[in-house]
Amino acid sequence: MIIKRRWVEGELEVTTLTKYYRLDREGVRSGEGRKWKMVCGACYLPKDNKLKPLGEDAHFICKEKQAVGVADGVGGWAAKGVDAGEYARELMNNAEIAIHQEPNGHMDLKGVLNKAFLNTKPEGSSTACLAVLEDLHLKAINVGDSGFLVFRNKALMYRSPIQQHEFNTPYQLGTSKTCDLPCSAMRIAVAVLPEDIIVFGTDGLLDNMYPREIEDILKRGTSEEVNPEELASTIAEFALYNSLDKYRCSPFARAAHLEGKQHIGGKIDDITVIVGHIVADNCEN
Repeated sequence: MIIKRRWVEGELEVTTLTKYYRLDREGVRSGEGRKWKMVCGACYLPKDNKLKPLGEDAHFICKEKQAVGVADGVGGWAAKGVDAGEYARELMNNAEIAIHQEPNGHMDLKGVLNKAFLNTKPEGSSTACLAVLEDLHLKAINVGDSGFLVFRNKALMYRSPIQQHEFNTPYQLGTSKTCDLPCSAMRIAVAVLPEDIIVFGTDGLLDNMYPREIEDILKRGTSEEVNPEELASTIAEFALYNSLDKYRCSPFARAAHLEGKQHIGGKIDDITVIVGHIVADNCEN
């Protein structure tokens, strides 16, 4: 695997290249002469808050355009009496609308994110991660500490970078003058293979689960048994269990320690998980 990073129009672009020349059962090179799709399922577990029953995360799955998105409204707005979840939900709704306006096979995620940002009016701010499958390439654009992981043969193959100004202060789109702009987004392209599993999530997932724990969940089943919605639910529930463990050395606790901060246990947060499974387009899954 080769990872290339370069600055394009002031943005950091990350490209991951993977050579794949294995033959499928019909003797055809995987990815050549066939159509593929990403079958997705999602699970959302908002944290227990009677004042915000919908939580502050948001997501969408657009089957027609083979695109997904996750967003995490920044909780710091609560001190001002603002529900950042409203901003995150409208941002994702506007992103899905913009995606439907894009031509098939040539989606401009930067343009989609910019349109969504300009059309989102509620006060607040949010991280955002949008991704689309085009042929056997997963293209994404990310602002902040949401992201995705690619698993191949039940092992981690790639994890998207996060963007933080400092510990626990992610890049974020929003209405404040101190918020970031879509031009700050990182563009990512990853070559994928049939049967790859992509796990998208907000920091409620990523701060509470190590990649090896997701690998362990994947190893419990076989590729023929993949049910994206059930898998998303299993991963989200595992993350919820970890978040409530007061004594665990969670990814968030470890990151805090590296920054000289004190934190023990998981991080209670809204948890969003989308699982995408790369399969042949004629698959009924």
